[in-house]
Amino acid sequence: MPRTSLDPGAVRALTARLSDVEPRWPVGRQPVHTCYAPADRVTASTVRDWGAQALAALDARPDLVGLLGVPAVVPDRVRAKLAAEPVEDLRIDFEDGYGTRADDEEDADAERTALVVRDWLDEGVAPPRFGLRMKSFDTAALRERGLRTLDVFLTALGGAPDGLVITFPKVTSVAQVEVFGEVLDLFGLPLRFEVQVETTRSVVDPRGRLALPGFIEAGRGRISGLHFGTYDYTAGCGLGAAHQHLAHGACDFARHVMQVSAAGTGVELSDGSTNVLPVGDRVEQGWRTHYDLVRRSLAHGFYQGWDLHPAQLVTRYAAVHAFHLEGVAADADRLRAYVERAGGAVLDEPATAQALSASFLRALDCGALAEDEVRRATGLGLPELRGLARRRMG
Repeated sequence: MPRTSLDPGAVRALTARLSDVEPRWPVGRQPVHTCYAPADRVTASTVRDWGAQALAALDARPDLVGLLGVPAVVPDRVRAKLAAEPVEDLRIDFEDGYGTRADDEEDADAERTALVVRDWLDEGVAPPRFGLRMKSFDTAALRERGLRTLDVFLTALGGAPDGLVITFPKVTSVAQVEVFGEVLDLFGLPLRFEVQVETTRSVVDPRGRLALPGFIEAGRGRISGLHFGTYDYTAGCGLGAAHQHLAHGACDFARHVMQVSAAGTGVELSDGSTNVLPVGDRVEQGWRTHYDLVRRSLAHGFYQGWDLHPAQLVTRYAAVHAFHLEGVAADADRLRAYVERAGGAVLDEPATAQALSASFLRALDCGALAEDEVRRATGLGLPELRGLARRRMG
């Protein structure tokens, strides 16, 4: 036995107050986007309509290879995705996209849209995720109205079905998160919510500290995601209209704070939107802008973003599919080498293997790759990929 200098008992006594680091990981499938639809425009056919409009836009300009430079297989995969599952996440918007209405009108829309969602669930046509964005807690009037809308909606829906998420906008303080969580407790349902990072106070608090770790802690496990709000945030930073865009450095700062705050918590990240819409004579400009921004988000580790118009679904899926397809060969070689404990030019850590396997799972989830393609590339099936990713699929 080798000799040592330290008393094991003394070491154990000193380290006893430390706890093991057990990072949490996202549970199940993360959508590639959230589509926002004003509550008064949501009908039984909304999801189908978004898909049909996206397909019509693609039919009018089918040359995505020439326009965007995507791999040749992408247009057909985008078309198949739009036909089978155009919307992965839908938020019924009672905030900015809806505005201020008479109380009886908002009550009626809250009840009606909840019944629409219930019908979708009964018919098996609901998006994998869905929910509502309520009004903020900025003022007493908005708080009262937002919570009443939530109450009417959940009461008409009759519970908290799988896939339901509430979006909590313009959060500015830990106290707002605490109070909102306590209100949700009153429903007696397993409700989760997203925090929209749209204010400077949701990034850095008045004392100069990072705000988001406190928000996540105050959520007591209820917070499912942090969603960036491009235009409220850039306006809050004092940027002029010409500089209020998703690629601005101010947005990068906020996203970096979101990223480090959420790491290891199981809280998902979503990037914001662009208001350069692919409509009228600006379809190609809108598509190029959206495609480039989605690719930029993906490269920065934001695998979800907001879509505000059906035609943006074309470039959302084109960007996501191209991103995954372009990385298949290199990622598969690295993952296979890790699993086989082979040598090579790159020696990967377990965390990198986890990230690589999670990337393949995301590609499968969104339809960029089929299961047989992943197996041929990596030699791994779904159970092995899930095990490496340490991810519980919902």
